[in-house]
Amino acid sequence: MQNKKVAVLYGGMSSEREVSLRSGKAAYDSLVRLGHETILLDMGKDVAEKITEVKPDVCFIALHGTYGEDGRIQGMLDIMGIPYTGSSFQANLVAFDKLLSKEQFVKHGIPTPDYVELNGFKDGMPFEKCVIKPSREGSSVGIHIVDSETEYAERLKDALSYDSKVVVEKCISGKELTIGVLGKEPLPIIWIRPKKGVYDYESKYTVGMTEYVFETELSEAEYAEVQSVTMKAFEVLECSGYGRVDIMYDGKTPYVLEVNTLPGMTETSLLPKAAAKAGLSFDDMVKKMLNGAFED
Repeated sequence: MQNKKVAVLYGGMSSEREVSLRSGKAAYDSLVRLGHETILLDMGKDVAEKITEVKPDVCFIALHGTYGEDGRIQGMLDIMGIPYTGSSFQANLVAFDKLLSKEQFVKHGIPTPDYVELNGFKDGMPFEKCVIKPSREGSSVGIHIVDSETEYAERLKDALSYDSKVVVEKCISGKELTIGVLGKEPLPIIWIRPKKGVYDYESKYTVGMTEYVFETELSEAEYAEVQSVTMKAFEVLECSGYGRVDIMYDGKTPYVLEVNTLPGMTETSLLPKAAAKAGLSFDDMVKKMLNGAFED
């Protein structure tokens, strides 16, 4: 690919702004090393003005959460006629909404934990042990695992403070696995092992609180099945370019939790780790992501 004028969209207005700032800077540094004319654009309400002024050939989206991962920025770029990295407007919209994505998983026979949808507070736990999640948030924001009625009521109220729609899932015991996707191929599986047992915001972003290992202890057949389910989930939501699929494996069934269309892009994030395990440098990975913006 000839050198392009690339606008890296980062920062933004979501609860994941700080993570996005780091992702965007890492992507920017890589694109500069690759020889592209690159501009960092911190996204706010003047996003359209900034992009119009810069006139990029392509936008590299390093936003996370609302206004970035929910399809809004992609829809705007579609209207402006500017190519961008990652999945389409429609795929981002569905993947970011855990309820919409779970409906697609169920429709297409992809294993996902049993769940109920709540649009407000409701007494009584639907499962003996529950995972409570705001439907439209990322980075483990507002997510809680509970096994008592008292805690359930408190945590449900907290989740509802982030979103009017909440998913309450049956808690699956087993290995928490994450599988990156680059192009049309799954990357090596990572086993997530939080030291306090719950992979929440603190465990995700505090150094030393979680182990990430490639020695998954899965058999060859189990490994292949997890990667197969990963690609089915990715394709059912019509995702493209790159992403990450989170799975709970109880020893029998790989349950898909969610598909992340814009995973972290720092040098220590999980997608770059998996790409490195597959033999790709950070710059190799970014180059593939950028090339994907110009593919059908």
